[in-house]
Amino acid sequence: YTILSKVHSDRNVYPSAGVLFVHVLEREYFKGEFPPYPKPGEISNDPITFNTNLMGYPDRPGWLRYIQRTPYSDGVLYGSPTVENVGKPTVIEITAYNRRTFETARHNLIINIMSAEVDFPLPYQAEFFIRNMNVEEMLASEVLGDFLGAVKNVWQPERLNAINITSALDRGGRVPLPINDMKEGVYVMVGADVPFSSCLREVENPQNQLRCSQEMEPVITCDKKFRTQFHIDWCKISLVDNTKQVSTFQEVIRGEGILPDGGEYKPPSDTLKSRDYYSDFLITLAVPSAIALVLFLILAYIMCCRREGVEKRNMQTPDIQLVHHSAIQKSTKELRDMSKNREMAWPLSTLPVFHPVTGEIVPPLHTDSYDNTSMPLMQTQQ
Repeated sequence: YTILSKVHSDRNVYPSAGVLFVHVLEREYFKGEFPPYPKPGEISNDPITFNTNLMGYPDRPGWLRYIQRTPYSDGVLYGSPTVENVGKPTVIEITAYNRRTFETARHNLIINIMSAEVDFPLPYQAEFFIRNMNVEEMLASEVLGDFLGAVKNVWQPERLNAINITSALDRGGRVPLPINDMKEGVYVMVGADVPFSSCLREVENPQNQLRCSQEMEPVITCDKKFRTQFHIDWCKISLVDNTKQVSTFQEVIRGEGILPDGGEYKPPSDTLKSRDYYSDFLITLAVPSAIALVLFLILAYIMCCRREGVEKRNMQTPDIQLVHHSAIQKSTKELRDMSKNREMAWPLSTLPVFHPVTGEIVPPLHTDSYDNTSMPLMQTQQ
């Protein structure tokens, strides 16, 4: 892996394809680009942030990532170059922003990706998930060196390289709670030129697979060599053996779901005949409209022309039934008239006992025309 500790304008770097590339953007260097405005005797510690993009484009290449936790920490460019970009110089524009004075400074980083060696990419690759690290902590040269030393002690390869580092947040992980100094986790992929050791193969044991399915910690003999500094989730380790070439070609077996070969496609000619849509119009609009009109006329005839009036009803009704109906209507009208002219006082139980303003006891009074025999049983309460 490559660690560049200094940043200069128009700097050329030469990473190799398939090997981890790390470039540190140090705030101390960019502080010299901005004039100091603090009082004499004070140390300038301005918040500085960085923006990185491919020249002529708003974002970086797909293989290159950037991280900076706070404006008071250094920025880091990291990633694993691909073989497709070999021989193509990649110019990254680095813009530094002083958040106190709102001044900017721009530098260019020219990345010249070199072709990999003969034995690259390394055929045996293992990806570890480290739970107690963040990506910027893992990118530090001493921390990454300690991890590669622990892996080399367990694996015993002749050649070992860090291939890629990915934050757990980029793999769909959640942001940890800000308690107990929890970390987001980081995936580290390493490659070697020898087969996996027996210790790494222990993850594939049925007992450990069962423990992982039950969300239990698997039993790995070499875990103690990492536990002092790195907490590895052995259930998420991935072992890839690129020496086993798996053929992806599959013979097409004709059967259900596969159409027979119909020959070459023959598009329609450019000269299309004009089509008359008058008949389509009649079938779509005229015929339903005519049917609706006929139904409307039939309904209007039934509702208007076939209506039976009062005279026809009386002619078909017997005389005795009409007399009874007339007598009932006359009696009902007389009762309604009598109820309108009736004067009756309100019951004592519905009248107020206390004056609404003064609160004094007020006995309910009735007019002289009130019939005492119709008084309710409840009397005034003194």
